[in-house]
Amino acid sequence: MEKDVLSTLLRRFGREECSQEPLYAALCSSAAEDERALALLAEAPPEQRKVNLLLAAVHERVLAGAAPELAAYYPSAGGELAPDGGLAEALRVCLEREWPVLVEHLRHGATQTNEVARCAAIWPALGAAARATGARDLALLDFGCSAGLNLGLDHYHLRYRTDDGTWHERGAPRDGRAAEIETLWLGSAPLPRDTGWRLASRHGLDPAPVDAADPARLRWLQACLWPQDARRRERLARAAVQLQALPVTLTPADDCIAAIEPWLDTLPAGVQPVLLTSWVLYYLSDVDVVRLRATADRLALSHGLAWICGELPALSAQQQDAPPVPIVPSGEVASSATLWTLRHAAAAGRLTEQTLAWSHPHGRWIHWL
Repeated sequence: MEKDVLSTLLRRFGREECSQEPLYAALCSSAAEDERALALLAEAPPEQRKVNLLLAAVHERVLAGAAPELAAYYPSAGGELAPDGGLAEALRVCLEREWPVLVEHLRHGATQTNEVARCAAIWPALGAAARATGARDLALLDFGCSAGLNLGLDHYHLRYRTDDGTWHERGAPRDGRAAEIETLWLGSAPLPRDTGWRLASRHGLDPAPVDAADPARLRWLQACLWPQDARRRERLARAAVQLQALPVTLTPADDCIAAIEPWLDTLPAGVQPVLLTSWVLYYLSDVDVVRLRATADRLALSHGLAWICGELPALSAQQQDAPPVPIVPSGEVASSATLWTLRHAAAAGRLTEQTLAWSHPHGRWIHWL
């Protein structure tokens, strides 16, 4: 029965999530019929039993040079072959030869995409938090930070193309070194201008923070990206270099929810604490999602914590019905649209919430509300 469930999971992921990645669509189809692939996915703990973890584990072996048969299909490894009848056999050979390493990835790994392009949505969300709280100096806590690359967002070059075809630049100058992010700004809402806020503190929490200066750990981050997207790989590589020059603290925590309040207690007076979650709740248990929401609300009232949440709407911080998903660009999938909300304490000791935007999960488009 479990194999049938996992096979269905693989097929659905390939069909619904891989429309822009034909290699992964074909790999999901092959894996759904491969007994060893199904057994490998079953090695992951229930809360981490995600198809993208299996794909990342295989991709890591390709990038490590340990799967030459598959590398011929992976653009990220210089491969140029389109998926064909030989792909299933190449996958089988890789699974058999690399089984011990793959099992280790599935049992103890986690997909840590560090999708730097989400900063195109985080940047205006931080501006919204600054306006809502009247703050200038923000202390940012990236919950489930992985390598903490979101914490460098104000040092990245952001370019937004509005519906009239005009490009608008924000953030750092375009100098060939800064990570570059381009996104479509959809809808009629004007693109916010710089509001004078600044990041006074950058902190990340993660059960196992990633040191992006470690080549093996950086390779895992690259493996969590999809193989055809060279621009994402370049962004990640640049952001990883930039982060090393920034005053960033990444803290390991077995219980990241419990670690939020101690972080608040370390902050100097006069800074506005901002909790950021982006595609993190997807990996939490139902119990921990409820606990995180309750903790964030309690700390909003006691410590003034503001919460920027970018998640699937069913997992969002939002306590109200989500607005309808806008018409997405041609070729995109509306079912994976990310809802961005801002929740914080208002006057008279009550909580208030703003629905900020919809976006592509990897930041390719944003529809500000």
